[in-house]
Formats: sequence, structure tokens, C-alpha cells
Amino acid sequence: MRQRPSRGAAPRSSCPVACALDVAGDRWTLLVVRDLLRGRRTYGELAAAPEKIPTNILADRLRRLEEGGMVRADLYQKRPARYAYSLTEKGLGLKEVLTALARWGTRNLPGTRVFPEFRRA
Repeated sequence: MRQRPSRGAAPRSSCPVACALDVAGDRWTLLVVRDLLRGRRTYGELAAAPEKIPTNILADRLRRLEEGGMVRADLYQKRPARYAYSLTEKGLGLKEVLTALARWGTRNLPGTRVFPEFRRA
């Protein structure tokens, strides 16, 4: 299993694809972004995704996305602390990536479908 560079580590290359994969190239991160694009906002809503992301991984991906400036966490309840998550402008830029992946999937993987939020207007 490939280890991610630690925060602040030098990139493995100057290739934009390699650098983007360091940020969002695991099996869970883009699914979290997908669900935020689909209107899920709370930890519970994100954890209820059909792919059943383990809660420790969900917490880690939300933290990484927040540290990377792609997600914002807004406190909506103090005790216990609960947050509503939303994509920043930087995070919203991943919609193009997800749209391209969704289109590729529907063309090449039988039984898949594109959700309305990823269809072109």
C-alpha cells in the first residue's frame, strides 16, 4: 500500500497528476467530495453513504480535505461538538474531475449511472 507524503513533505515530482493524486487519489477522498457535492453536510450523512466508509477513514479524509483547503468545517453544535462540512472554492473545482470520472464510468462500466449533479446542463 502506497503511503501518502506527510504534511509538508516535498512532492514526489512536479507532475500535476502525481501531486493531485497525493491529495485526492485514494479510494475514499473523491467519494467524500461526491457526497458533499450531492448535499450531504454532516458526519452522519457522510458516514451513511452506500459505500460504507469506515468512520476512522472518514474522519481522516475530512481532516485532510480541510487541511488542504478543500473543505470547511463549521461548528453547529457545541456539546457534543458537531460540524457541518462544505466544499470551498478549491474543493468545488473537483466537480470537473468527478464529472469526467462519472462519464467514463457510464461509458465503460455496465450498470453505472451518472447522478443529476454531474450531468452537463
